[in-house]
Amino acid sequence: MNNISIYNIKRFTSQCFDKDNEKASRIIKGILDAKSPRISDIANAMNGNPDANYKTIQRFIKDNEPKEALNRLYNENAPFVIGDPTDIERLQAKKTEYVGKTKDKRLGFQIFPLSFPYEGRAIPFTFITYSSKTINDEVTSRNLQHHRVIRELKELLGDKPLVLDREFSYEWILEEMVTANINFVIRLNVGNKPTILDEEGNKVSLLLTPGEEIYYRGVYYKGTIKVNIAGIWEKGFSEPVWVMSILDPKDALGIYFGRMKIDESFRDMKSLLNLEKIMNKKQRNMEKMVGLVLLAYSIGLLIGEGIRDRIYPSGSRKRKQYSGLFILLKQSIRISRKVLRDIINCAYELFTKIVLGGFVNNPVNVRTHV
Repeated sequence: MNNISIYNIKRFTSQCFDKDNEKASRIIKGILDAKSPRISDIANAMNGNPDANYKTIQRFIKDNEPKEALNRLYNENAPFVIGDPTDIERLQAKKTEYVGKTKDKRLGFQIFPLSFPYEGRAIPFTFITYSSKTINDEVTSRNLQHHRVIRELKELLGDKPLVLDREFSYEWILEEMVTANINFVIRLNVGNKPTILDEEGNKVSLLLTPGEEIYYRGVYYKGTIKVNIAGIWEKGFSEPVWVMSILDPKDALGIYFGRMKIDESFRDMKSLLNLEKIMNKKQRNMEKMVGLVLLAYSIGLLIGEGIRDRIYPSGSRKRKQYSGLFILLKQSIRISRKVLRDIINCAYELFTKIVLGGFVNNPVNVRTHV
């Protein structure tokens, strides 16, 4: 990352921040250099005095809304939106206001980023945070939290499908999505042996043989939530794929296969930028830092993808193995200044097109026989 100057980062952040862009660029570069969301780590990675840097970050967080800056990356032309609920453990944060229990019953909370597909990757444009504590404290609080989360989702998505690669930890959000008519497509975790009932209350079998394809309409997930279900066991797959949706099951399956072409981008966010180490005591400040981390991720990803495509030929094992962000943050890059400048210029042009709404995804060729 040391080869990427503040000037270049500032070009990207200028598309998202109308004020304090100088500070924004320094913090974004600090996040990428520190590979951390912690303010102390970022301050140490920034040029200058760490104590002064720490105060700069705090003032920036107080005076700016990074989530609004991140929202500028929303791509209205995306064929679908990708959701990736992520548990963030906070084992030493019993008294933190927004910390509840994760799916594994450990102290923590959930970050739910939303992204659009981009050439086998996902570009985040917003997120929602919640926890068992904010949801379950009391009935009034729970209802308000339900409505806030679902209202934000519906406003962002409209009729665009929301695709998730695993079942939600909380059933309430699935119920609320059905009620709000959000066009979700979710892969079923058959290993958990979910109960699926037909209209007569008979159990629906989720068994397939290789080459088989089946659709169920108007069945009940866990006996209560009305959905459509599709399953297929295709050649080359070690197991069948099952998805549930309120869309037509055949359409839902096609959309999910488009999602399967997207790499696990948020694995990079946790392993390379250490998102799980976020430490803010107040939820509002935590969400502001998450917004900055997601922006840093997006900028680093686009630059890194350009570097990857330049140094590894198409079809090579390393090109498939390494993400752009991994190459940018973990590998020693041996390219000329001119080549790096060209790569950054191309990444900046793409970033600008995304912000201005001029970016169009390549059509998603999901499955030829759907």
